This record gives sequence, C-alpha cells and structure tokens, in this order.
Amino acid sequence: MRKKPVIDIRGLSKYYGDVVGIEGLDLKVYPGEIMGFLGPNGAGKTTTIRACLDLLQKSKGEVKIFGLDSHEDSLEIRRRTGYLPGDFGMYNDLKVKTILRYLLSQSGLSDESKMLELAERLDLDMDRRYGELSKGNRQKVGMVQAFMADQDLIILDEPTTGLDPLMQQKFYDLLREERENGKTIFMSSHILAEVEEVCDRVAIIRKGRLQVVEDISSLKEKMGKKLVVEFDDGVDPEIFKIDGVKDVKIEGRWVTMIVTRNLDQVIKNISKQNIINMSLETFSLDQLFLTYYSSGGSGT
Repeated sequence: MRKKPVIDIRGLSKYYGDVVGIEGLDLKVYPGEIMGFLGPNGAGKTTTIRACLDLLQKSKGEVKIFGLDSHEDSLEIRRRTGYLPGDFGMYNDLKVKTILRYLLSQSGLSDESKMLELAERLDLDMDRRYGELSKGNRQKVGMVQAFMADQDLIILDEPTTGLDPLMQQKFYDLLREERENGKTIFMSSHILAEVEEVCDRVAIIRKGRLQVVEDISSLKEKMGKKLVVEFDDGVDPEIFKIDGVKDVKIEGRWVTMIVTRNLDQVIKNISKQNIINMSLETFSLDQLFLTYYSSGGSGT
C-alpha cells in the first residue's frame, strides 16, 4: 500500500477567459519518487506548477501538499519546498554568493555547507556577478538554490535548460542521490530522454489535460517492442498472426513489427525460418510520447 501522497491534485483547472490553461487535472506524487511531467510548450506544465505553489490563482479544484491546503497553507508549503522556476532570474549586478546567501537566509538557514558543496559539484563560480554568467551557469544558480536548503520536496520546471550534456549527467546523479535520501521530486520537462533517464513515473499533459500517468517501465510494455528480422528468403506472413503482434511490415527479406504480448510465441514462430539478423528494441520515451500525441492521447 502506497504512503500518503506528498502532492495530491484533484480536479485542478485554470482558465484565462475562454482559454483553457489546465482542466480537470488529477495527479498524485508519492514520497521518495521522481515524477516526470511531460508536455510541449503551452501544454500546461508551468501553469500546474504555479497553481500548486499558489503563485497563480486556480479557477477550481483542490491541491494539497504535505496534506496542507495549497492556498491557505502556502507559506508553510513553500518553506518545505525547493523550487526552480522555468524563468529563473536574478539581479545582474549581484555576485552569485550574495544571491545564494540571501536566498538561504530566507529559508531561515545559515549553514552554507550544502550550498558550497553543490556549487563546487556543478562548477559554479560563486565570485562572478550574475550578469556575467552564461545561460547554463545562470541555470546552475537556480539549481543550487532549489536544493541547498535540503527541503522535503523539490519542484523543478525545465531544470536542464542551457546545460551541456556533461552537466546534465551531473544533475541526473544529483536527482538520484536526493531520491535515495528520501526527497520527493516533481520535474517538468519536454526533454523526453532525461525523464526516461531518472524518473520513476511519468505524467503526459496535452492541451491542459492529462493524458496518462504511469510507471515508465509499464508504459513501455504497453506500447510494446519493435522487432526487426531479416530472413534468408521470403517468409509466410501467416506466422505473424499472433495476438499482441501489430503493424507488421514486410519488405523483401526484412520484416518489422510491434510486439505487445506473446513475445515467446513470436520468437518460436520465426525461429522455424532461416534468420540472418534480428533485433528487438524497447520503445524510447520519444516514441511513446509521439504515439500518444499522434493518436490524440488514446495510447494503445
């Protein structure tokens, strides 16, 4: 039985006049998990996050974080939450260490040990002025401030914007360590590979409405695996008429198909033929995402 959710969103909606920002959103994020929140720009990711933190007034619905009401208890929720907004920015004339020390003090803390450890780990020069930093280094400042107070919940809106691949890997390692230390992480992204890399579950949002919430591994299984086989001669298409096999394409000696069930039976059938090459690929999250969108959110 799962523990009580850290984030519990029920029927959350936000309208901008006649325009739907988000509508009827139900989502739970549980202790000690990394939840990926996927969608393209304009899908409603940032609106959801801001409404949860009471930075944006919701039109209707209920949000509870740590069992507290997102509006009535917003100050207590923010005290226990690290947050990296998608539009993070600071005063250009201030030094990085001045900014971070000030933000740390706003959490009621004076111990700079984690702040300094994070800055060193992310190769962030604390003596530079914010306005002198590249986009990637500005993002590092945002990352440090989100994690340095060692809070229970970390909410990240497009956290790897501007980071090079090496720094992205360092960030993924940080997320895994924070999860192992019992932290809960809710992370929006349109970079599907990073969600596949670090998240336990994924929620896909489209035009303000939630399409699917599922374990990444389970979602992949539902979408199936791509099987590509090269035979030494022509093959009878009848051998692929198996429950769980779809989208069979035969081009000369090559056969491509999607297998969602009965993979053992598929392998037994094709092994009766003379095989030259065979590959089995798990769908990438990119492919899953495109499948949901191209089917209007119907999934399988």
